[in-house]
Amino acid sequence: MKILAISDPHGDYSKIRKIIEKVGDFDLAVIVGDLTNFGPDEKVNELMELFERPVFAIPGNCDQKSILKALDVSKAVNLHEKTEQIGNIRFIGLGGSNPTPFNTPFELSEEEIENALEGMVCSAENTDDCGIIVLLTHAPPHGVRDELPFGHVGSKAIQKFLDRVDLIVCGHIHEAKGTETVGKTVVVNPGEASKGSCALITIEEEVEKPIEVKFVEV
Repeated sequence: MKILAISDPHGDYSKIRKIIEKVGDFDLAVIVGDLTNFGPDEKVNELMELFERPVFAIPGNCDQKSILKALDVSKAVNLHEKTEQIGNIRFIGLGGSNPTPFNTPFELSEEEIENALEGMVCSAENTDDCGIIVLLTHAPPHGVRDELPFGHVGSKAIQKFLDRVDLIVCGHIHEAKGTETVGKTVVVNPGEASKGSCALITIEEEVEKPIEVKFVEV
């Protein structure tokens, strides 16, 4: 499966069509938060109309919580606190972020994040036909693709799921674009879509084959 990973468009979709054209063939797009820049929620429809392939999306901390309703009625699959399975790949989603100093609209406590994810990840781990677990979060795990000049700002709750899932696609920290592997978990921050960044992630059906990540700029 080829997955187009996008994060942090922040309401600026001017580069999205060019991203889609440059990436070429892919099976699924995942958009991991900050779809808008504090709203309006209706911009979700403008974004989703750019895609002809299926889209899984979660909100970010700069989206209003009311965006969940807009996602529910859009072309995309709203994956916040939900799971979807395609073949032997289980996708798990959680939007928003751990607390920030800025009191942004969609923040969750670390306890809320852990409680939301534990049940979904545990269920995936114990499902016979689930070979690969992909976690879509806006916030990165603490210590991985989360560093700012004053330190690490990722979620300590998400950090607990490292080495339990095969892939984490996250965003939030614009400066932390890149990929990193912790245990069996590949963590990918595709960069700011508003600036033309994305990642193309290839997952083979055979579980033992490595996940491939290619960064694309337009």
